[in-house]
Amino acid sequence: MAAAAATTPNSLLLRRPAPPKLASAAASPLRLPTRAARISCAAVATPAQSSSSSPAAAAAADRGVYNFAAGPATLPLSVLQRAQAELVDYRGSGMSIMEMSHRGKEFDAAIKKAEADLRALLAVPDTHEVLFLQGGATSQFAAAPLNLCASPSDPADFVVSGSWSDKAFKEAKKFSAASVAWSGKDGKYTSLPPFDAIEQNPEARFLHICSNETIHGVEFKDYPEPKNKSGILVADMSSNFCSKPVDVSRFGLIYAGAQKNVGPSGVTIAIVRKDLVGSAQPITPVMLDYKTHADNASLYNTPPCFAIYICGLVFEDLLAQGGLAEVEKKNAHKAGILYDAIDASGGYYICPVEKSVRSLMNVPFTLAKGGDFEKQFIAEAAKEGMVQLKGHRSVGGVRASIYNAMPLAGVEKLVAFIKDFQARNP
Repeated sequence: MAAAAATTPNSLLLRRPAPPKLASAAASPLRLPTRAARISCAAVATPAQSSSSSPAAAAAADRGVYNFAAGPATLPLSVLQRAQAELVDYRGSGMSIMEMSHRGKEFDAAIKKAEADLRALLAVPDTHEVLFLQGGATSQFAAAPLNLCASPSDPADFVVSGSWSDKAFKEAKKFSAASVAWSGKDGKYTSLPPFDAIEQNPEARFLHICSNETIHGVEFKDYPEPKNKSGILVADMSSNFCSKPVDVSRFGLIYAGAQKNVGPSGVTIAIVRKDLVGSAQPITPVMLDYKTHADNASLYNTPPCFAIYICGLVFEDLLAQGGLAEVEKKNAHKAGILYDAIDASGGYYICPVEKSVRSLMNVPFTLAKGGDFEKQFIAEAAKEGMVQLKGHRSVGGVRASIYNAMPLAGVEKLVAFIKDFQARNP
């Protein structure tokens, strides 16, 4: 088995290229320790080692690539190294966290720590539940109206600013009287509305937004208020979750797939106001009822244990960086230099998104010379160690996703490549 693990390209965590101090799995066969040979946590990088520090940035380069994927996306190297070291024997338990009972003391401590750290990061008030769920943010397209609307005849408003909010609206129509309060479709989803242009139903049970459209690269810099004074603001924050501070108290429901900024795929986080829990429509499946999970501390059934554990490590890393205010500064700087390079190209590269709502997380752009040059750009970038730059299949072009864990060095390398490619292909 050890030899197989060393030669299988997709072996979990065990063959990932490592920084200089770790042995290369490609250079010598990886031998897993026996259960008796406990892995000492003392050798693991501590949470205080920030993923954006210079050593971490250098180590990221040693992995051979900068991963600009939209999700699943790059994770902090220090988090991956710690998970690697704890994979076989989790903190002296003799088991991997993937093997142990979700009701055991070890995982109980892990999930409680993850929740506590997330509450600290976002200053989540006691008025809100934090739930670790499954099914992706897509499952929340149904869960939101099922939990927040008393019946399918209850109205709900949607700001359709891109592909994901459009999908949320279409799903919500099955379980509520959902309507489009504003749509950016005619403008090819390159802008956001002035809040007074959102044509809200004053009886709408909730107003739904997607805070950051992963495909089209538009991001809310502030948030609208529901016109209904008893209405609820709901946000799909999947692709900018924990990228900046958010006033959680303004929202009745926030949900986010973890696989962009805070963990691997497999876990979805919902932050829901407690007074909204317990009034789901009778047709609501048990696994989409927030009360099911709130009453059972996210342990109604077996949760995605490993994914939650990784989220917990990421939360520690974000706290170690100084919290989300500091993280936002780093993200703004990374996005700024990339947008500046695009805008300074004299039209060679084009970002279609209005500047005031450009995403700090997902930067879409095209090449004025057309699709063949875009394919060449993406292929040459990959050869230089910058991968997953192809735009979403629905829109094409190029897209650089520069989430929290993308080092500044990765963005700087992409900017240098952008300028070099233009110089070589005038």
